[in-house]
Amino acid sequence: MTIPHPIPYQGSKRNLASHVLRYFPTDAARLIEPFAGSAAISLAAASQKRVVHFLLNDLNTPLIRLWHMIVHQPDELAAQYDALWQAQVGRERQFYDDVRQLFNQTHRPDYFLYLLARCVKAAVRYNTKGEFNQSPDNRRKGRQPDAMRHDIGGAAHLLKGKTQFSACDYRDVLSEAVQNDIVYLDPPYQGVSANRDARYIGGVDYNDFVDSLNDLNNRHISFIVSYDGRTGEKSFGKSLPTKLNLQQIELKAGRSSQATLLGRQDETYESLYLSSALVARLSPQAEPVQAILWNEMA
Repeated sequence: MTIPHPIPYQGSKRNLASHVLRYFPTDAARLIEPFAGSAAISLAAASQKRVVHFLLNDLNTPLIRLWHMIVHQPDELAAQYDALWQAQVGRERQFYDDVRQLFNQTHRPDYFLYLLARCVKAAVRYNTKGEFNQSPDNRRKGRQPDAMRHDIGGAAHLLKGKTQFSACDYRDVLSEAVQNDIVYLDPPYQGVSANRDARYIGGVDYNDFVDSLNDLNNRHISFIVSYDGRTGEKSFGKSLPTKLNLQQIELKAGRSSQATLLGRQDETYESLYLSSALVARLSPQAEPVQAILWNEMA
């Protein structure tokens, strides 16, 4: 089936989800996403029935409120989005600015979905006050209401009755993980930083993140991390330390748009890191992890 994706989100792993799922153990009971974003991995895992239960967390509370409404009130949200989309016609720029102001006052899920559908590159941006301040893409009106309704309904079908939501620090969520879970971590790209990044509600300190992964190792938790990457010879983000004993894999993510503009052929690669507990859990399966790694790099 075509996987529904109601939330457009820069950095979404929707195009890499099928590759990530290859490293899921067959006995995983629950998938935990501490940095849920567009929940692309959860949607893919649900569509393939790889996991029974899901925990979606993100420090961005309005995003989690939006996810909760997608799952529990899909018809109402689709109708609200439809009304907003129709109301913008003929005054798209001013309407976007008005909705953005209302969202910053109310954090209503339907306002947030409309902004995500229309903002530049589906990229969330916030000012120093924590207000959404991304500009609209004036070349388009956002996703058509019928298409949005289809994906909202599809996501609700996949996740309803199976999903727990939270909006808290990722470390609090990781403390809940148990050994039959699979944890997928996709923290802010370009490496994590203690400095505030306008793309995110809050930053993630590198050393704190490494300590959290070390704690997961000590508790024998199976986890996958999407972290750094490279385009050609240029690397993005600080690699995770070897002391964590993680298996690193490079996934081909396609040609860099910036390289294409410059007339180059550079491919972009994103790194996955597998925990030692996960590698041990995968080895008894029909296709050993070593074979999977070779196929991925081929």
